[in-house]
Amino acid sequence: MPHDTPLIATIVAGLGLAFVFGALANRFRIPPLVGYLVAGVLVGPNTPGFVADAGLANELAEIGVILLMFGVGLHFSLKDLLSVRAIAVPGAIVQIGFATALGAGLSWMLGWSMGAGLVFGLALSVASTVVLLRALQERRLIETERGRIAVGWLIVEDLAMVLALVLLPALAGVLGGQEQADVHSSGLLSLPASYGIWGVVGITLAKVAAFVVVMLVVGRRVIPWILHYVAHTGSRELFRLAVLAIALGVAFGAAKLFGVSLALGAFFAGMIMSESELSHRAAEESLPLRDAFSVLFFVSVGMLFDPFSLFSNGLPILATLAIIVIGKSLAAFVIVVAFGYPLATALMISASLAQIGEFSFILAELGVGLKLLPEQGRDLILAGAILSIVLNPLMFLVIDWMKPWLEARAARTGPPADAKPVGPATEPGQVASVAAATSKEEDGPPPKTALTGHAILIGYGRVGGLVGAALKEAALPFLVIEDADKTLAKLKADGVETVAGNAANAEVFAAANPEGASRLILAIPNAFEAGQIVLRARSANPKINVVARAHSDAEVEHLKGLGADTVIMGEREIARGIVEEVLGHKPSATEPSAA
Repeated sequence: MPHDTPLIATIVAGLGLAFVFGALANRFRIPPLVGYLVAGVLVGPNTPGFVADAGLANELAEIGVILLMFGVGLHFSLKDLLSVRAIAVPGAIVQIGFATALGAGLSWMLGWSMGAGLVFGLALSVASTVVLLRALQERRLIETERGRIAVGWLIVEDLAMVLALVLLPALAGVLGGQEQADVHSSGLLSLPASYGIWGVVGITLAKVAAFVVVMLVVGRRVIPWILHYVAHTGSRELFRLAVLAIALGVAFGAAKLFGVSLALGAFFAGMIMSESELSHRAAEESLPLRDAFSVLFFVSVGMLFDPFSLFSNGLPILATLAIIVIGKSLAAFVIVVAFGYPLATALMISASLAQIGEFSFILAELGVGLKLLPEQGRDLILAGAILSIVLNPLMFLVIDWMKPWLEARAARTGPPADAKPVGPATEPGQVASVAAATSKEEDGPPPKTALTGHAILIGYGRVGGLVGAALKEAALPFLVIEDADKTLAKLKADGVETVAGNAANAEVFAAANPEGASRLILAIPNAFEAGQIVLRARSANPKINVVARAHSDAEVEHLKGLGADTVIMGEREIARGIVEEVLGHKPSATEPSAA
């Protein structure tokens, strides 16, 4: 019985080839997302062979963007967002203006109109949500101050692009394009031109404000209540469905009713849900779908790319790429440093923003539809997006290479040694170089601890917190390696020595003095990352006692094979406790026990 199945074919071809080329990229130590992009090129209309449905691929990718922004919202509170407004708002606005001016200049050199230059420049000014968040998640930076600034910066850019999408149709006639009435059907984003420019701006801002008010007043009560109600049913399936329904429903409703982008609506849904005690479970339930659909996003981007345009538009593509990778990065770097933040923060944000993505594609399509942007402009935007996404991981490597040189140069030109530090440069108005003594942890490798014979505790979440409390009560020397700013602040307030960062990083782990430590305790749930740390610990100190946690027999064997002395599996400990409670004695060798 024959069936036309473009959706199934698109998903199978996209995920299948993404896996093959992602695995090959990983084998050659290239970021897997490069493999995903290559997979998209191969199933796209510009290469021979099978051609997937580009429209379906784009919609599937949009779901990935929604779920990814929802996940970020789950780890990002309103307080965090407001805490970085002083740098995120002016920084994003200035950077958008600078990148737009560079793009307009290139369009003028190519002989395009003023309207084309405006659309082209705006498309080059906004970073990709997926790429930026992937970079932050891989480096576990989302919960740090740098991560909050980058995400806040991204939110401001998204709001600016929502405004641009509304204004461009109204201004199309003035800018030399097609009148709005000729190209737009009715809809909430298609406001009548008779309102005038300021009327359109006012209505758009009113809609955004109305959405925020509804989420803060109604959403803060309804969303947590729904989660708790479903959780009490005891059905994991219903809970997972509730999480996805809230994320997708709020995003879709925000776009249709308030004219807010899908990604922004999902972010607010996650941020409101984060106030619930069940937010951690909600994040875990949505993680597999977030990963799968974010891969489809990269595949859909690859489908839009014509590899032959690299030869027909070589010089314009290089100029476009220079604006994205160099122009935007320099602008962001200068802005962040000017606000008094440390070099490490400025470098990380400049690298994060050195790419473009989904909003750029939307602006390009709208510009072509309004007869503002020539098709060559759309091709340049697509090529710039593909190349900048591929180069973005290399940007972080370049930043890591440049950071010591820049820090040394800043030290030579800094204030006298007797200058009084003003504390960490975390608020505007503070000078990063003056605060060098207190911002050392963020700007360079963390200083090595003086502890010896101590325990190194990796992670201070629900498990690590209990372990740390027991070590403190027993008066045993230990330090904690953690990357969440809030947790670090609490530990320092409690007098616990900490090393800020990801323990999988060689410099961070070396600061914990593994050579002189007696025990390594891995309280993180990620067995693959834990395995890397075990190898590093064994290399530094073959005699160190390693205790780790696992969630399955396979993880137990994996960690033991890498050198862990003891691996505790949560399910076995639960079974052991139940048996002890039921039988009234500790389990025997034939009963469930810890690994």
